[in-house]
Amino acid sequence: MKYCNLNINLTNKKELFEIDSNKTKCIVTLNAQIIRLANTNKKLFDFVNRNYATIDGQVPLKIARLVDKRFKQVEKLSGSEIVYDFCEYAKKNNMKIYFLGGKEDSNKQAVKNVKEKYGIEVDGYSPSYEDYPFSEKFVKDCMSHIKKSKPDIIFVGFGAPKQEFFMNDNLDELTKCGVKFAIGSGGTVDFVSGKVKRAPEKVSKMGLEGVYRLFKEFNKARFKRIIYSFGFFKYVKGKPSFIKEEEK
Repeated sequence: MKYCNLNINLTNKKELFEIDSNKTKCIVTLNAQIIRLANTNKKLFDFVNRNYATIDGQVPLKIARLVDKRFKQVEKLSGSEIVYDFCEYAKKNNMKIYFLGGKEDSNKQAVKNVKEKYGIEVDGYSPSYEDYPFSEKFVKDCMSHIKKSKPDIIFVGFGAPKQEFFMNDNLDELTKCGVKFAIGSGGTVDFVSGKVKRAPEKVSKMGLEGVYRLFKEFNKARFKRIIYSFGFFKYVKGKPSFIKEEEK
C-alpha cells in the first residue's frame, strides 16, 4: 500500500518476522518526521521504497485510515514497541540481539536489561557521534564490532535519516555477517535502558507522545523536530518535494 508516496508493506507484527533469506531485512518505522524527510531526500525515499516500512505514530496512522479504508487493519509498529517483540522472537529462535547507537551508558543498560528479562544473547556498541556522511573510520569501527559479535538482529539507533543511510550503505556487509534483520530504531535504546520513560498510554493513543516528552524535558532540538514533523501532512496527497524540484 502507498501512503505519502511511500510503500507500507509491514502492516502487522506477524509480517515483521518473515525472513528474506537472500539479504538482511531492513525495516524503517515511518513516523511523521521520517515521512517528511523521505519526501525531501531522494536517497532516503528510494531506501524506504526498496525495503520494508511500518507506520509509527498515531497521527500518521489516523490520517492514513481517513484517506484509505485499507489502513483500518494496519497496526502501529514503532521501534520502541517492536523491540520487545523481536526479543521474544530471538528467545524462541535462539537468535542474538545487537544495539548499535545511543549513549554509552544507555546502550550498556539496555543490553543488561534485555539479558535479565529474556535470557538471550545481547550485545551492543555506542560509537562516537558523527554527522552523515560517516567517516571511513566510523563505519569500519561499527562494522568490526558487528562482525565480532555476529548478531542476527540489529537495532540501529543513530536517528533518522542517519540510521537508514547506515543500513543502506552497509547492506552487503550486514548480509555477509549473517544479520537477518536491521531496524532503524531512533531513541529505542533510551527506552529499553529505562533512562527515558514512555508517555502514559492515553497520551500515546492521542498521538501526543512527542509533546509529552517535550514538556517533561524541554530542549530546542526536540521542539524543532515536532514542528518539522507537522510538515508530513502536505505529502498525504502531494508529490515528493524533490520531484517538484526536478520538474522546474
